[in-house]
Amino acid sequence: MPSAIVKNTLMSTVALLAACAAVGPDYREPEVTLPAAWQQALDAGLADGAPIEAEWWRTFEDPVLLELVERALAQNLDLRGTFARLSAVRALRGVAAADQWPALDARAGYEHREESRNTPFGAFIPRTNIHSASVDAAWELDLWGRVRRSIEAAERDLEASEAELQGAALSVAAEVVSTYVDLRAAQRRLQIAQSNLSLQERTLGLVQARSAAGLVVERDVAQASTNVETTRSRLPMLEAEAIAAQNRLAVLLGRAPGDLPMSLREPGRLPVVPAKVAVGVPTDLLRRRPDVRRAERRFAAEVARIGVGEAERYPRFSLTGTLGLASNSAKDFFDADSDVLAFGPSMRWNLFDGGRLRQRVAALEANAEAAQVAWEQTVLLALEETENAMTQFVRQQSRRASLQRAAQQARRAVELAQTQYRAGLSDFQAVIDSERTVATVEDDLVTSESSIASSMVAIFKALGGGVTVPEPVVAVRK
Repeated sequence: MPSAIVKNTLMSTVALLAACAAVGPDYREPEVTLPAAWQQALDAGLADGAPIEAEWWRTFEDPVLLELVERALAQNLDLRGTFARLSAVRALRGVAAADQWPALDARAGYEHREESRNTPFGAFIPRTNIHSASVDAAWELDLWGRVRRSIEAAERDLEASEAELQGAALSVAAEVVSTYVDLRAAQRRLQIAQSNLSLQERTLGLVQARSAAGLVVERDVAQASTNVETTRSRLPMLEAEAIAAQNRLAVLLGRAPGDLPMSLREPGRLPVVPAKVAVGVPTDLLRRRPDVRRAERRFAAEVARIGVGEAERYPRFSLTGTLGLASNSAKDFFDADSDVLAFGPSMRWNLFDGGRLRQRVAALEANAEAAQVAWEQTVLLALEETENAMTQFVRQQSRRASLQRAAQQARRAVELAQTQYRAGLSDFQAVIDSERTVATVEDDLVTSESSIASSMVAIFKALGGGVTVPEPVVAVRK
């Protein structure tokens, strides 16, 4: 008979819960007006079409770079930390989900008690021995959706954390590529500086020989020496830049500074920028960029929490029950007369709290509004970042073309100045000026080429280029 009562009560409860709607606002995806096309004209390598979804760094056609990115995604400590945070959020989602099920507690005990004989109760029962064991159950009836909204908020938090992981992986990949570009650029600039230093040293030798023969004044020797030492002074800083890039790459790979393959210590070419890169349209950013998705999911979580706070203002109903055994004697413990059964509903309703719950709901609504504003700001920043990256890429290509022509003419100017100086047709200042110019222009050319590669990385990152997180990182998380 008791089991039938419990069964009928549970069936009625399930039907009641199914008919109840969760209080609080239902989430609707926010809307934002985006331009139909990019402000930057699609030229100089930018094209229409769907952007690359994953492993965009392969487009640079550099096997060393490919290996570095793959190792960083598997070993980077920031990524491992993000995985740990994701695991924590996933566990909290499980905590929220557990509230939709009954809670069961098992208890067992023995108590010997002696009452005072100077009391009415002690005069009749001076000594008692209680043997007991029971299972207690409690189940909150989620009539107003408090538990359901909590689970909804936890799921949105989990989705936001997953987007955060993708964003962290994208940032790690982009930083590895950018740092690799900086390393190759520093190595190339160092080579150019050393080449120009050799040129200037030969000029200094020529001037010193002509000065010893009395053909030129001492000022020419001083100018040539100044030129040499000025160029030589740049070498330590370029070496420091290369070492700093190597150290940064090592840390990105989860290693101590300096712990890198020898292949990175030898000069190498800059990564090849792809001839064409599809950039899609601005609305693609809403689904592609991890930071935009994360901000939108956080907004959804805050909306769900409004329902949690609103449900607290309504009565909370629960079903509780106890099933067990109790006996004065251990030998009678399992007798039918030792059965203990208690079952019934309960209700708790906060009738007055000075407006605490109402103000809590107001605070949750304000949090949701702030999260929506943060999402809108994230979208605008994504647009800004993408436009700036594309503009930088296009303008740097135009600058590189000019620098290429300038470098070619500067080399020719050095040859002409030296020839005319030997023939006595021009003074030594023309040689000095032309050598300084060629050193500056060639250095600027390498800097421009590295800026083009770096801005291409910025474009891929700004477009939300996908990253497939490898299994080794997942294994570390587990």
